[in-house]
Amino acid sequence: MEETAILSPLAWAIEHRAEIEVTVAGATPAARTALLDALLMDIAAAISADRTLGGAVDWAQPGAPSFDDVEFEGAAAGRAASLPVTLFYTVAGSPLA
Repeated sequence: MEETAILSPLAWAIEHRAEIEVTVAGATPAARTALLDALLMDIAAAISADRTLGGAVDWAQPGAPSFDDVEFEGAAAGRAASLPVTLFYTVAGSPLA
C-alpha cells in the first residue's frame, strides 16, 4: 500500500494492491483453461463496467494474472489464477480512516 499526503484540507491518496484468487476444476487441461479464461474475462468486464466498484474506490485497475495448476488429493486437478487489482482512493484526515 502506498500513501501520499494531500494538504489543505488534509487527505491521503491511497494506492492499494488487492488480489483476486480463483480456481476452477475441469476434466481436461483444455477445459480448465477455457473455464478459467471465461471467468477472468467476466471479472475484467465487471471491473471495467464500474471502475469505482459502486463508489467504494476512485479507480480500480486490473493487472495481468498469474496462473498455476493445482492438485487436490482425491479430487480432480484444477487451474488457478491470481489477478492483481490496484485500488486508488482518497481518505480525509488519516490514512487509517
